[in-house]
Amino acid sequence: MRAVVYRKPFDVAVEEVPDPRIEHPNDVIVRITSTGISGSDLHVYEGRTAAEPGTVFGHENLGIVEDVGSGVTGLEHGDRVVMPFNIACGFCKNCVTGLTGFCLTLNPQGIPLGVCGNSAIPPYPGGQAEYLRVPYADFNCLPLPAGIDHESDYALLADIFSTGYHGCELAGVSPGETVAVFGAGPLGLMAAYAALLRGAAQVFVADRVPAWLAMAREIGAIPIDLAQGDPVRQIKDLTGGEGTDRGIDAVGHQPAGAAAPDPALGRLAQIVRPAGSLGVPGHCVPSDPGRLSPALDAVFERGLRLGTGQANVKRYNRQLRDLIMQGRASPGFVVSHELPLAEAPTAYESVERQAEGFTKVILKPEAA
Repeated sequence: MRAVVYRKPFDVAVEEVPDPRIEHPNDVIVRITSTGISGSDLHVYEGRTAAEPGTVFGHENLGIVEDVGSGVTGLEHGDRVVMPFNIACGFCKNCVTGLTGFCLTLNPQGIPLGVCGNSAIPPYPGGQAEYLRVPYADFNCLPLPAGIDHESDYALLADIFSTGYHGCELAGVSPGETVAVFGAGPLGLMAAYAALLRGAAQVFVADRVPAWLAMAREIGAIPIDLAQGDPVRQIKDLTGGEGTDRGIDAVGHQPAGAAAPDPALGRLAQIVRPAGSLGVPGHCVPSDPGRLSPALDAVFERGLRLGTGQANVKRYNRQLRDLIMQGRASPGFVVSHELPLAEAPTAYESVERQAEGFTKVILKPEAA
């Protein structure tokens, strides 16, 4: 089958790799119809992880069940399903309490990358490919309505929509509150969108990319342009000097070669009112300059609660799916491009350099 394969830093290719096969009775094989490029993928693309040449990318996967292991009870050939980026067993101590991002069976070290497409947690190739083996399939496959409706919306349940919602959960966003989100890329937009879904009264989104800020305005958030001056002062002025109740650091991926940590969390620690709370769903890797440590003094001094860690997708994806099904949520607005799998190398290059017009890219293995 064809798959997107890591060759070396800043070099990916679409190559022929072995087809996946049923290896355990609770496996299924899924024919991939949509698979996203994530900010986490960029860490691998830039050579900043343990990924080795030959690693197959892709942890945001949606498709059709093609083959079913003998132990699978809840899925059938032809079912349309979406998989969480952090596949999990469903029965360990963390999974049964909803902490599936830290499954003690498949990810006992809590490595903050999707299991699929991350060579640090073998042997699970990613889904930027024509087919994908899904282990513990009864737990990891979320059934979707048949057909092709809302394909881009449902694909975002695998990671970015669920992770944006997770950022609100980490920060404790409640109805009527004010929220500051730093980063207006796909994750920041999803965090802002989720905050509005949860009933936030005002959501401020800070970034310096005009097109992303325009999208924030379109969903009902208040854009804060970093090019227009100190965002702390801008948001304080718009909240009568009080600041916000909650803050979400959705910066995530920092460009390769960044010499200093992104100041988002430190700024949020000054924006959020004393005894408020912060959520950090944005992915960090050890090669990033320390994003958290410079802000911890302010977090302590102001009595802020701080929630961190990758999303427990299974905790949210069923409810978020139902919001899409009922027309209450349409997260696919963030998708700027749907491209054939063959265009993955160009797509990666464009996403990495934040080319104009690119926000979220969905790859389509079945497209010509």
